[in-house]
Amino acid sequence: MQMKPYSFALAGILSAALMALTGCDPQPNVQTQIVTIDSETAAVVNGEPIYMIDVELEAVAQGQIEPNSDFGPANPEFHQILDQLVDQRLLAQEALRRNLDQSPEAARRLAAGRERLLGNILVESLVANEVTEEAIDRMYEEQVKLQQLDDQVRLRQIVVETEAEAASVFAELLGERDFAEAALEHSQDVRTRLEGGDLGWISPNDLDDPLPARIGDTATGDVSSPFETSDGWVILKVDDRRTTPPKTKSEMRPEIITFLTFTQISDILRELRARADVQQRNPAEYLDETGQGDTPDASETSDTPTP
Repeated sequence: MQMKPYSFALAGILSAALMALTGCDPQPNVQTQIVTIDSETAAVVNGEPIYMIDVELEAVAQGQIEPNSDFGPANPEFHQILDQLVDQRLLAQEALRRNLDQSPEAARRLAAGRERLLGNILVESLVANEVTEEAIDRMYEEQVKLQQLDDQVRLRQIVVETEAEAASVFAELLGERDFAEAALEHSQDVRTRLEGGDLGWISPNDLDDPLPARIGDTATGDVSSPFETSDGWVILKVDDRRTTPPKTKSEMRPEIITFLTFTQISDILRELRARADVQQRNPAEYLDETGQGDTPDASETSDTPTP
């Protein structure tokens, strides 16, 4: 899920609030140390560095860039995200100054946050190792093939009752008789006979067997040999073919990365759950404890006969 960046107004409010808080205590209990800003450091907040990689990872988390993309001060979003991280660091430092991390509830929430971060780090590792350019290329080739299944054909047909009739009509067509004329004379399909057997543009995959295979085996401009269907014996002519141009690799890249990432997460979760010992309470126990379990219906407990 893409996270919405802070608005400048919110960032200003947070900064103003922190200035007011620190103004009440001219000597905040923040451990400071001398840190030199270098090529790896984006900012230093009360002696604590925020690294360039931290800004890049936050940009990835917000959906601003793809993993491992170049993201530096030249990017128009860089300073906005850095300001957010500065505000976040200031809030964390203030929370520590107030000892808000000492309560049991805070410890549990901090532990939960650590678990989320470790999970994210594992996902990043999986993506780095498995969602490679080679994997993206393979997936793109597969998707292009699937898109080509949506090809359409301009089709004509002649439908007759018996195999013998079909063989006779097919012989006429081999003798270079016009297909539309033969359809008008012989076809029993009332929908298309007057149109020379024209079915218009059709997606082969939308048709019943054996039509898709027969269409695939008939070259553009050619006539198929007769074959039997549920409607009778059929002869086809493929007048034309058209395809929908597939998306480019750059257009499909975000979708492919998302699919491959979720695939990796699903695979490892399936493996981990198979090895894990997970015990959960029965949901009915929660309902019983809160008094929301099954209760007798009023009509069942009443002594008054139902009319």
